[in-house]
Amino acid sequence: MAQPPLITLNDLRLTFGGKPLFTGVSFSLSKGERVALVGRNGAGKSTLMKIISESVESDSGDVWRQPGITYAIVSQEPSLAGFETVLDYVSEGLEASYMAEAELMEFGVDGAADPTTLSGGQQRRAALAKAFAREPDVLLLDEPTNHLDVPMIETLERRLKGFHGVVLLVSHDRRFLENVSTNTLWLRQGKVLKSPEGYSKFDEWAEQVEQEEERQLRRMTTQLKDEHHWLARGVTGRRKRNQGRLARLKQMRVQHAEMRGALQDRKNTADLSVSSGDSMSKKVIEAKDLSKTFDTPNGPLMIAEDLSLRILRGDRIGIIGPNGAGKTTLVRLLLGEIEPDAGSVRQSKTLEVTYQDQTRDTLNPKDTVWEALAPAGGDSIMVQGNQRHVAAYAKDFLFKPEQLRQPVGALSGGERNRLALAIGLAKSSNLMVMDEPTNDLDMQTLELLEDMLLSYDGTLILVSHDRAFLDATVTSCLCPVGDGRWVVTAGGWTDAQDQLKHFRQQDETAQKSEKSKTETSSRPKPQKKLSYKDEHRQKEINDLIPKLQAEIKILEAKMGDPELYTRDPDAFAKASARIGSARDELDMIEMEWLEIEEKRESLSGA
Repeated sequence: MAQPPLITLNDLRLTFGGKPLFTGVSFSLSKGERVALVGRNGAGKSTLMKIISESVESDSGDVWRQPGITYAIVSQEPSLAGFETVLDYVSEGLEASYMAEAELMEFGVDGAADPTTLSGGQQRRAALAKAFAREPDVLLLDEPTNHLDVPMIETLERRLKGFHGVVLLVSHDRRFLENVSTNTLWLRQGKVLKSPEGYSKFDEWAEQVEQEEERQLRRMTTQLKDEHHWLARGVTGRRKRNQGRLARLKQMRVQHAEMRGALQDRKNTADLSVSSGDSMSKKVIEAKDLSKTFDTPNGPLMIAEDLSLRILRGDRIGIIGPNGAGKTTLVRLLLGEIEPDAGSVRQSKTLEVTYQDQTRDTLNPKDTVWEALAPAGGDSIMVQGNQRHVAAYAKDFLFKPEQLRQPVGALSGGERNRLALAIGLAKSSNLMVMDEPTNDLDMQTLELLEDMLLSYDGTLILVSHDRAFLDATVTSCLCPVGDGRWVVTAGGWTDAQDQLKHFRQQDETAQKSEKSKTETSSRPKPQKKLSYKDEHRQKEINDLIPKLQAEIKILEAKMGDPELYTRDPDAFAKASARIGSARDELDMIEMEWLEIEEKRESLSGA
């Protein structure tokens, strides 16, 4: 049996900054519902949550709340200021502190810690502990998975599935929404549509909504043409008699514009395609016997221990693992920003890096969007070596003309992230490194970012906790397995979990075997060498590589002739086919050479 609503919103209207944000929002929330609230950045999702929790008032409309209901809200940026300990913050307003202590233990936060020393992820976990400790009727979560690692996200999913009140969720994490939501609210063009199904069915539902709206739009367009034809015949002499019809025509125009805007809003796409810079050597970064340890208040933190890693051109690597594993530090080691305690890192001489960290510190809140894109002034910006008009480039990233003169500080979190992407992607690079790039992105921009990364032909390194994003974008993962050790797994995040289980089983077996071994003879073993076949093949490859490189250069010059296709179509087709096969052949023999070289290094160390 359907539960009675705990909260009902009716015809809510709100103007923000002189522009209508809500133009008739109506829906209800009932006990047991876990509702995903989706919509573009700037659509008003966070504001709607604040209206529900009574921290913001609408201009008009009604909000009915069942008498006596309680709320807990976790905002995008929780504030722990003014509290001596984390426990003081979590237990604020509670009669007994045992609930706060239990929730802090559940979410893995030290209650005695000073709130000013907490990381972003720890602050988020403390805010979640505070919300659950109150056992509210209505739980409002705004981007709750930001800065959380996957084990903690899974803990949150488990808790939400066992929660008996209403949950309203705003999140960019699609896997999270798919796992926990039972209903979906779609905020668009100032109104809300509600689906009785969770986010996993959102795309299918949204497509049905849009198809129906397109049919209505076509009918309304035809009606408008008929009404305009009537108006053109002259209505002045019959003004009083036709005032009603004129009013309906005016209303029809408004509805037509709103419907067209709603459809356009969903179909607007950002052109986030980006290419790598100039060609570079096959080997991008090579780390040998890399070790790094930091001293922390809790003792030594080993980031890497004897790590050897080779990153090749075109690799798409996801660095995954819990918070505190050292993912960002490892990236900085590989980029040469931090010196290792031992070992070495070598980079390609032609390496050009675009590095977007998760803090977006490079954005000045006082700059306008235009100034951030073109800091040197003027109307143009260099994008991948080509000149683009600032307004045209900003439009690629879904910025409207009126937003270009807004200060960066007035943008939403997702819009700032989109701006940081625009700035970073304008730079020519052959290695793109992104640390938590999906934080604060709306679903539309997130999907567009995925498309851009899939089209990127350089080397990609992603640090992310977004499981669906990693599954869609990377082909291998670098995973911590303890004591500074890292392993490489094939595929995305889901594939990595299966392979890590197998690795841990092997690791446990090896440790047991090591304990049961007796000391073997210390007699030196004879040095092992490559087989004659491998030695001979490597010499062949050494001769083949320069020949193929020279052939590719000749073919590139030939195809660079703009008149070749019209002058000799057959020659153009042959050159086009051969250059593709030559490049593939070069990639294959370079990889074969590397495999033989790895075998040589393995034998020399045996």
